[in-house]
Amino acid sequence: MKRAALFDLDGVLADSHQAMRATLAGFATFHLGRRISPADLPEDAAISSHEQVLADLGAKGELNEEAWDAAAATATLAATVFPYVPGTLTALRTERIATGLVTSRTQRRVPWLLGPEILDLLDVIVCSDDAPLKPAPDGILLALRKLSVAPEDAVFLGDTESDIRAGLAAGVTALGAGWGFTSSERLRQAGAHQVLADPAEILPAVLDPAWTGLK
Repeated sequence: MKRAALFDLDGVLADSHQAMRATLAGFATFHLGRRISPADLPEDAAISSHEQVLADLGAKGELNEEAWDAAAATATLAATVFPYVPGTLTALRTERIATGLVTSRTQRRVPWLLGPEILDLLDVIVCSDDAPLKPAPDGILLALRKLSVAPEDAVFLGDTESDIRAGLAAGVTALGAGWGFTSSERLRQAGAHQVLADPAEILPAVLDPAWTGLK
């Protein structure tokens, strides 16, 4: 039986919450021609529709991708990969568990956050260029097809309600990352099979022989 552990990127593998808020503020500043700081954004801006957040600030019309990329690339320089990531991904692969990334970022933007030393530890990467955004399960299912892993033999670790709903719809074990963008309580309410309080719980949860019993 082949198994897989799939991960969301922002808030799960990368500490990028402030970078995402800075991206929104930088883009809004460019678009509106006046200073918008991260403090001017709603508390849940990082997990809300970017188009809606910007519209509420007065930025109407189509999202200018070049301006967005410029703001995102600059803000992402302040983001970091969580310290647990290299060791955990390496340990999973040592246990013959395939690893993968399913993210709402585009293929172009993933390397802005993850260096080659991390990308080399991921067996598959599915981005918004490849499949509809979560909570649609398509991205998770595409990753599993590429890995030749059945949904019942996979876990997906995410930090938003959309992540959890996507995992449930895909038929995998949906784990919540309690250190991410969304509170543990909201992840539980979304239906997470288990919410991990700390990254140190990832390996025990995934390597547990009864992991599918979480469902």
